[in-house]
Amino acid sequence: MGHGIEVAFASDKARVAEMRRITRDQLRCWRTSEALAGDIVLAVSELVTNAVCYGSGHVSLRVWPTTGELVVEVRDGAPQTRAEIRRPGDEEVSGRGIFLVATLADRWGVSDGGATTWCLFSRRSG
Repeated sequence: MGHGIEVAFASDKARVAEMRRITRDQLRCWRTSEALAGDIVLAVSELVTNAVCYGSGHVSLRVWPTTGELVVEVRDGAPQTRAEIRRPGDEEVSGRGIFLVATLADRWGVSDGGATTWCLFSRRSG
Protein backbone atom coordinates (compact mmCIF):
# COMPACT_ATOMS: atom_id res chain seq x y z
CA MET A 1 0.00 0.00 0.00
CA GLY A 2 1.14 3.49 -0.73
CA HIS A 3 0.71 6.82 0.96
CA GLY A 4 -2.72 8.26 1.54
CA ILE A 5 -4.55 11.03 -0.19
CA GLU A 6 -5.40 14.47 1.12
CA VAL A 7 -7.60 16.92 -0.76
CA ALA A 8 -8.70 20.37 0.43
CA PHE A 9 -11.46 22.17 -1.41
CA ALA A 10 -14.04 24.93 -1.18
CA SER A 11 -17.33 23.83 0.30
CA ASP A 12 -19.48 22.97 -2.74
CA LYS A 13 -22.01 20.16 -3.21
CA ALA A 14 -20.59 19.53 -6.68
CA ARG A 15 -17.33 18.35 -5.06
CA VAL A 16 -18.97 15.34 -3.34
CA ALA A 17 -18.98 13.24 -6.53
CA GLU A 18 -15.37 14.21 -7.23
CA MET A 19 -14.29 13.07 -3.74
CA ARG A 20 -16.04 9.74 -4.31
CA ARG A 21 -14.15 9.31 -7.59
CA ILE A 22 -10.78 10.27 -6.12
CA THR A 23 -11.31 7.85 -3.22
CA ARG A 24 -12.43 4.98 -5.47
CA ASP A 25 -9.41 5.50 -7.75
CA GLN A 26 -7.03 5.40 -4.79
CA LEU A 27 -8.69 2.29 -3.35
CA ARG A 28 -8.23 0.56 -6.72
CA CYS A 29 -4.52 1.42 -6.61
CA TRP A 30 -4.38 -0.20 -3.16
CA ARG A 31 -6.25 -3.24 -4.54
CA THR A 32 -9.02 -2.88 -2.00
CA SER A 33 -11.84 -5.39 -2.48
CA GLU A 34 -14.90 -4.06 -4.29
CA ALA A 35 -17.14 -4.68 -1.26
CA LEU A 36 -14.87 -2.77 1.12
CA ALA A 37 -14.23 -0.02 -1.43
CA GLY A 38 -17.97 0.45 -1.87
CA ASP A 39 -18.44 0.88 1.89
CA ILE A 40 -15.56 3.35 2.13
CA VAL A 41 -16.76 5.40 -0.86
CA LEU A 42 -20.26 5.58 0.63
CA ALA A 43 -18.81 6.75 3.96
CA VAL A 44 -16.73 9.40 2.15
CA SER A 45 -19.84 10.57 0.33
CA GLU A 46 -21.82 10.91 3.55
CA LEU A 47 -19.06 12.62 5.52
CA VAL A 48 -18.20 15.08 2.74
CA THR A 49 -21.90 15.83 2.20
CA ASN A 50 -22.29 16.59 5.91
CA ALA A 51 -19.24 18.86 5.88
CA VAL A 52 -20.50 20.74 2.82
CA CYS A 53 -24.09 21.05 4.08
CA TYR A 54 -23.50 21.75 7.78
CA GLY A 55 -19.91 22.95 8.01
CA SER A 56 -18.33 26.22 7.06
CA GLY A 57 -15.22 27.25 5.20
CA HIS A 58 -13.01 24.84 3.33
CA VAL A 59 -13.35 21.06 3.61
CA SER A 60 -10.56 18.50 3.60
CA LEU A 61 -10.66 14.78 2.95
CA ARG A 62 -7.90 12.42 4.04
CA VAL A 63 -7.82 8.68 3.31
CA TRP A 64 -4.80 6.59 4.28
CA PRO A 65 -3.80 3.06 5.18
CA THR A 66 -2.44 1.95 8.53
CA THR A 67 -1.50 -1.53 9.58
CA GLY A 68 -4.72 -3.48 9.04
CA GLU A 69 -7.02 -0.48 8.56
CA LEU A 70 -8.04 2.24 6.16
CA VAL A 71 -8.77 5.61 7.78
CA VAL A 72 -11.08 8.33 6.48
CA GLU A 73 -11.14 11.86 7.93
CA VAL A 74 -13.26 14.79 6.82
CA ARG A 75 -12.62 18.20 8.34
CA ASP A 76 -14.55 21.43 8.01
CA GLY A 77 -14.49 24.82 9.65
CA ALA A 78 -17.46 24.30 11.97
CA PRO A 79 -16.27 22.78 15.23
CA GLN A 80 -19.50 23.81 16.93
CA THR A 81 -21.48 21.42 14.68
CA ARG A 82 -20.58 17.91 15.82
CA ALA A 83 -21.67 14.98 13.69
CA GLU A 84 -24.09 12.70 15.49
CA ILE A 85 -26.45 9.86 14.73
CA ARG A 86 -29.94 11.19 14.13
CA ARG A 87 -33.26 9.44 14.15
CA PRO A 88 -35.14 11.06 11.24
CA GLY A 89 -38.82 10.44 10.74
CA ASP A 90 -40.05 8.08 8.05
CA GLU A 91 -40.98 10.97 5.77
CA GLU A 92 -37.61 12.78 6.05
CA VAL A 93 -35.37 12.33 3.01
CA SER A 94 -32.09 13.12 4.80
CA GLY A 95 -30.46 12.71 8.19
CA ARG A 96 -29.22 9.12 7.92
CA GLY A 97 -25.61 9.77 6.85
CA ILE A 98 -23.84 9.26 10.18
CA PHE A 99 -26.03 6.23 10.88
CA LEU A 100 -24.78 4.73 7.60
CA VAL A 101 -21.17 5.55 8.47
CA ALA A 102 -21.58 3.98 11.93
CA THR A 103 -23.11 0.87 10.35
CA LEU A 104 -20.45 0.44 7.64
CA ALA A 105 -17.28 1.37 9.54
CA ASP A 106 -15.59 -0.64 12.26
CA ARG A 107 -15.30 2.55 14.34
CA TRP A 108 -16.16 6.20 13.89
CA GLY A 109 -16.00 9.38 15.91
CA VAL A 110 -15.60 13.12 16.07
CA SER A 111 -12.50 15.02 17.15
CA ASP A 112 -12.56 16.78 20.51
CA GLY A 113 -12.89 20.11 18.73
CA GLY A 114 -15.74 18.80 16.56
CA ALA A 115 -14.26 19.88 13.23
CA THR A 116 -13.12 16.40 12.14
CA THR A 117 -15.28 13.33 11.68
CA TRP A 118 -13.39 10.09 11.10
CA CYS A 119 -14.04 6.40 10.50
CA LEU A 120 -11.91 3.26 10.34
CA PHE A 121 -12.35 0.21 8.15
CA SER A 122 -10.56 -3.05 8.80
CA ARG A 123 -8.87 -4.32 5.62
CA ARG A 124 -9.74 -7.83 6.80
CA SER A 125 -13.47 -6.99 6.81
CA GLY A 126 -13.47 -6.54 3.03
